[in-house]
Amino acid sequence: MTKKIIALDAMGGDHGPRVTVSAAKKALREIAGIDLLLVGDEDQLKAELERLDMLNEPRVSIHHASEVVGMDEAPAQALKKKKDSSMRVAIDLVKAKEVQACVSAGNTGALMATSKFVLKTIPGISRPAICTMLPSMTGHTHMLDLGANLECTPENLCEFAVMGSVLAQSVEGVDKPSVGLLNIGSEAMKGSDLIKKANLLIADTDLNYYGFVEGDDIYKGTVDVVVTDGFAGNVSLKTGEGLAALVNHVLRKEFKKNIITKIAAIIALPVLQAVRKTLDPRRYNGASLLGLNGIVVKSHGGAGTSSFFNAIKIASIEIENEVPQRISTLVESYFPRTEDS
Repeated sequence: MTKKIIALDAMGGDHGPRVTVSAAKKALREIAGIDLLLVGDEDQLKAELERLDMLNEPRVSIHHASEVVGMDEAPAQALKKKKDSSMRVAIDLVKAKEVQACVSAGNTGALMATSKFVLKTIPGISRPAICTMLPSMTGHTHMLDLGANLECTPENLCEFAVMGSVLAQSVEGVDKPSVGLLNIGSEAMKGSDLIKKANLLIADTDLNYYGFVEGDDIYKGTVDVVVTDGFAGNVSLKTGEGLAALVNHVLRKEFKKNIITKIAAIIALPVLQAVRKTLDPRRYNGASLLGLNGIVVKSHGGAGTSSFFNAIKIASIEIENEVPQRISTLVESYFPRTEDS
């Protein structure tokens, strides 16, 4: 088994080393064949490793970085002024091929801007996209873009379809993942000119294209991959997260009403635990920045140990399945470059 080396932006996110190093310990215990490179302030990282009794762990090393990108820092500012940030150094290590992937819970805009600047996009891909898994009635649905590209061309959406298909195939092991294009209806006459043109482009590929899907299809599991622009994708994602929180809140409130409902809660506990597990956002933490010449996985800024661990796990799976290389091969077959391109 080829060893997989993953760089962790250990200073990123709301909790920094307290979470990232703890997640590293869990990852080394549960994911085979990985080494982890913690990027950040050496003194802070050594202190955290000592706290977790990991100072002598041979599969962990530290790469010092003197700066940190703030969670509310402007992406352009971070790109220009923070060249020795833990985020930038971790991405530089991917470019230098000293590691095979980078995982960060840092500022999303800065991570996307820096990744695109340093790693560049795969030939044939004009814009990277953010893709993650969402729970569905049939298992999982991969959805992109989730906020990187608020305005898209039909060609962008077609590229997203190709990238999402490769990721779903790699992560889920589905031979020909089904792909749907998010629209306000399933009928051919519905939707904007942009959506109608994208529909024709995707239909002209060899992807397993289902056609138009609506918002409820995301969680029904109608298709394996849902494609949309970053605006609609981000709104859909946050709506789903809000609905999950509402369901959890209502269940807790109703079961606490009186002694009868409390007894009912005890009886229903196994079912409630199963529902909570299915909707637990920690299980789905880790969004892939697809279309780059390298693997970058974005963790939620407020991620805890289990959540950040899941992002590391996704990075490991993408390394194992050579996701950027597979995207490049598929893009070349669908959008062959001419001598002038």
